[in-house]
Amino acid sequence: MADTARHYFAHQARQVSRKIRFYLDPEGSPLKVISQAQADALQRHLQDHGHPVTVRLAMRYGQPSVSEVMNELKAAGVTRALVLPAYPQYSGTTTASVFDAFYAWASKTRWVPELRFVNQYPDHPAYIQALAAKVRSHWELNGRSEHLLMSFHGVPERTLHLGDPYHCQCHKTGRLLAEALGLAPEDWTLTFQSRFGKAKWLEPYTEPTACAKAKAGVRTLDVICPGFTADCLETLEEIQEEVADAYKEAGGETLTYIPCLNQDAAWTEGLANLALSHMQGWPLEAKSDPQSRTRALDMGASQ
Repeated sequence: MADTARHYFAHQARQVSRKIRFYLDPEGSPLKVISQAQADALQRHLQDHGHPVTVRLAMRYGQPSVSEVMNELKAAGVTRALVLPAYPQYSGTTTASVFDAFYAWASKTRWVPELRFVNQYPDHPAYIQALAAKVRSHWELNGRSEHLLMSFHGVPERTLHLGDPYHCQCHKTGRLLAEALGLAPEDWTLTFQSRFGKAKWLEPYTEPTACAKAKAGVRTLDVICPGFTADCLETLEEIQEEVADAYKEAGGETLTYIPCLNQDAAWTEGLANLALSHMQGWPLEAKSDPQSRTRALDMGASQ
């Protein structure tokens, strides 16, 4: 599964290399900049509510790497770490790959901090409510299109047959979001994007579905990517540009992309609730024992 993820992201990097300059912030890619802002907002929220928790961003396929961040946290004296992936739906190609990186670091570390992992949160109330609030806010500001397309990150169909829960969890998220928005079955469609190669991927595919909607007379289309908590090249370039262009060429008038949760206050609070629920039992208050450090130094400790 990890190999599939590596091949996928390598392919994506090659595909967007020609257009990446249009999306780069001086501080880095959209994914890195937005994810860092999310981490900063989460830390402020937790600390403002009396939880002196350190929140650090680690990138699975970028910098700062998992090993780099964990080494820094361990050097700072961190003894407990909660791993909260940015993937709401569990997949061996994404979530498990993140866990692999932590296991690889731990295998080379003498004293491993206590680790907890958030496997998935496709139906977490805070996540669904934040998504619904995002869509409602967009509709209030821009009006509502004739149809809502929920496009999730695609993976090979074989992962489903191997027992991967991703397909089912995407559908659960879509159903819960539709219910929260009060949508009828004919008002929305769930699809999967970013397929490549000759193998069959999860269907229906996003771009052909958008084109079919246009040919069927749907003049305006809203698209949201609930499987991404932060906008990235896959949402900004593939959906907002490529799928929008294909939809118009097929006869549609306007495809409107609804941004990801990004730094929305509702999602920051949702992340905090999610994190705290998984840190239950851990002492979250700040503690200091100067005498313990003094005794350690007297016995020859370096710091």
